[in-house]
Amino acid sequence: MKIKQYRTQFIKELSSLYDAYEAESFFYLILENKHKLRQIDLALNHELSFTDTDFEVWDSLLKELKKEVPIQYLLGKTNFYGLDFEVNENVLIPRPETEELVEWIINENKITDKTKKLKILDIGTGSGCIAISLAKNLPNADVYAMDVSKKAIETAKKNAICNNVKITFILKDVLELEILKSNFDLIVSNPPYVRNLEKLEIKKNVLDYEPHLALFVDDNDALVFYRKIAALAQKNLLENGQLYFEINQYLGQEMTDLLEAMNFENVELRKDIYDNDRMISCRVL
Repeated sequence: MKIKQYRTQFIKELSSLYDAYEAESFFYLILENKHKLRQIDLALNHELSFTDTDFEVWDSLLKELKKEVPIQYLLGKTNFYGLDFEVNENVLIPRPETEELVEWIINENKITDKTKKLKILDIGTGSGCIAISLAKNLPNADVYAMDVSKKAIETAKKNAICNNVKITFILKDVLELEILKSNFDLIVSNPPYVRNLEKLEIKKNVLDYEPHLALFVDDNDALVFYRKIAALAQKNLLENGQLYFEINQYLGQEMTDLLEAMNFENVELRKDIYDNDRMISCRVL
């Protein structure tokens, strides 16, 4: 069967779960990942065909997609802020909203003075997407990345190597720390923030396959990680140090109140591309 014919069949098979645009995007992601072919290649050569072995691979992937396994886990990789990252069941799949947080940090911390160093800590690094993107785009930065999961750290280390950046990794549970071993100019975190009461809003491909350790917090203490990290920031941020968080879209006011009550200055809440309260920053003066 020609690839173009199979494409029509592939999209139809997924029509009960995904809209045509999303199913088509899956098709081209797999085509490029497995065959190094792009959409333009197929458009220019309608005679391209799959072998029997190819069909076995595609049918296997199609079966998993029907179970709503994330395409990123099936391919073992995703793109974030223009970089490639390995992803697996031990780490969250990076989101576009987190790219916005990275963009905010980079724009506010581009240093023209090449002799000046910036020391950054990413808490709850997961795949390493935030830490690695910052290291790649802020060449004057020394970047540290912490996570409670050994397997997540292993994945992040691979990603740092693949993206040719140096990151110092720390295997620690931030909730058990009273003070950090070093001081920093900037601390950033995208910690667990989805309350159990919000599980009904979570799609099956996230709820069934992405690590709950990195997603969920108790309904009765949804800001537990933010409060802890903010307390550490009070002790370990240098003068005029910056603190950035990705946050639960429903808790923007609560986060603002928390940081102001802890006497942080210049608290700024920002919305994401979907007009949800998604990120916040503040300073220690």
